[in-house]
Amino acid sequence: MQEIPDLSENSIEQILTTLEKEKEINCKLPGNGILHIEKELPYLVIYRRKNDDRGTRRLVTNEASYLIIGDSDYEGYQELLYKISDKISARMEAYLLFEIYSGEATSRQIKVKGPAKRLPSTLDALEEELLKINSEFSGIYLDTEIIDTPNRQPEGESSLLSLEQAKNCGAVIVGLEIPPVYRTEDNKLYPVFFRNFKDFIIRAIHRSFYDFIRVQTSGGVASYNALGRKYLKQIVFDIDKTLAEIEKSYQFLWLVSPSNIHEIKQQFFESNYQKVLDYHYRLLPVDPDILKRRLYNLKIEEIDDPAMSYLFREKREELDMQLTMLGERGTKKFLYDSIRLYEGVEGVLCEEARKFLNQVDEENHTDEKELIDSKAFSSLARKEFDYYRKQDEKFKCKVHIRKDVNVMMVSQGELYIPHDYKMKRIEAEALIQHEVGTHVLTYYNGSHQPLQQLSIGLADYDPLQEGLAVMSEFMVDGLTANRLRTLAGRVIAGEALMNGGNFQEIFRLLKMDYGFSPERAFNITSRIMQGGGFMKDIIYLKGLVLLNEHLKNGGEFEPLLAGKYGIKHTGIIRELTERKVLEPVRIKPSYLHSEKMYEKLKLIRQGLSLPQMVCK
Repeated sequence: MQEIPDLSENSIEQILTTLEKEKEINCKLPGNGILHIEKELPYLVIYRRKNDDRGTRRLVTNEASYLIIGDSDYEGYQELLYKISDKISARMEAYLLFEIYSGEATSRQIKVKGPAKRLPSTLDALEEELLKINSEFSGIYLDTEIIDTPNRQPEGESSLLSLEQAKNCGAVIVGLEIPPVYRTEDNKLYPVFFRNFKDFIIRAIHRSFYDFIRVQTSGGVASYNALGRKYLKQIVFDIDKTLAEIEKSYQFLWLVSPSNIHEIKQQFFESNYQKVLDYHYRLLPVDPDILKRRLYNLKIEEIDDPAMSYLFREKREELDMQLTMLGERGTKKFLYDSIRLYEGVEGVLCEEARKFLNQVDEENHTDEKELIDSKAFSSLARKEFDYYRKQDEKFKCKVHIRKDVNVMMVSQGELYIPHDYKMKRIEAEALIQHEVGTHVLTYYNGSHQPLQQLSIGLADYDPLQEGLAVMSEFMVDGLTANRLRTLAGRVIAGEALMNGGNFQEIFRLLKMDYGFSPERAFNITSRIMQGGGFMKDIIYLKGLVLLNEHLKNGGEFEPLLAGKYGIKHTGIIRELTERKVLEPVRIKPSYLHSEKMYEKLKLIRQGLSLPQMVCK
């Protein structure tokens, strides 16, 4: 951070020159002041440094454009504000000086002080948002009032600029006085409440800033989402890196899957579906307790960016749960944590699964001549890799054919195939798009984002990821009856597991009540029982249903491939993209934007049911 020792005329000219040439200015000013302007925006959020004012400063310091006024050379700060306002308003028609400060300790009124007649829509937009505070937070009972007054500064303080000076330099001054309900009388924060309160205030002022830009200036901003920081603070990247390192130090799915699955299957079939061998698991390469210590040493509470704070807190909780589960493999506790991690099975989803299984029979006619093996499939996968390499020559991915895996899977961008895996040739294209066109592709796209979380996955990214993968099968005419039956069967198995069913009971339920072949029933059951009860498999159908609903409601498809995240994150991802923190999709699957896909999207938006998605 550049240090400006004084606010002389030369120093202010230096700041203005930097503002003209650079995309971002970040400098220390006299009296512990700070000026941060990341991009040319027609507003500046201001806070005056003061003692015994815990929390208020943090309402300002994550803005893309803010000034902390130090405790010396106030006249120099006034001159700086005048010159910045004069420079930017000349190009953008107006400049908003928006000061935030706390009221009296006993205050219960938010005061918006500004020119109500000159900025009616901007101040009304701010008041409208702030009036939602009592429905957002119970028990604080705050009023909000617009006060049309020339005195917009904190009580007992000098104005930022006189009204005549503001008029001459094209500035408009607004003051926002906030009751300090986020701290105790002895100046201690309520940390959890303050975090949510801060995020609420930031959203409210951004909506009013957007109105100001739209109505009063020539600035072109797509939405209020674009008003956050583009260049994130270093602490964000440090925490992102640590979270990624922790997750990459172990392969969760690999460690909860049995290493002796072939022996389990052989014994179960030889005993006429009676005997189930104990599951054996790979040794843990990490100490969960040490990793948890690293997790909770991260100072996520110091991140003032609402979007990043939310994403990181979510991810820390998910990793904490995974690490707990690794220490509980083979116990009942594993199942309880698994239900919490994947949110169990909802009754509506079970009914959807049952309805599909009762309407669509299993297809059993398979000609061995139609089957291809793992080597042939890996060859097809490499052809898809070539398609991606044409879009980005840096694309790389390895295929591993292994004896110690029981299902095809992608881990950290690499494709793993069981050595004895066989499939119909007509299903191969569907699997290519499922594993490569979704899991590998989103890992690669995410790995080229500035945040590593987009490659390893935000918290609860799995349902959308698997929903996209299954949807890709549909897009290439490869979503078969047996495939969808398997996904529905996993939901039924998950429900049975939650109701106390054991391995043999769940196997019989699938085989006898729902007509699954012994092979398919075993595969579904063995997966749901690993670890002691692993609910992850319910998310495939859940994700497909969620994605269908998203598309039916007009949601976009392509942005979902920019990395690994959940449906619930689409708003945040849109915001970070509009702020230019995130990059658009880097490589795209071969089916995207084909005529066939457009036709199928149209059908989905018209309400296509699950049975109608089966390719004949």
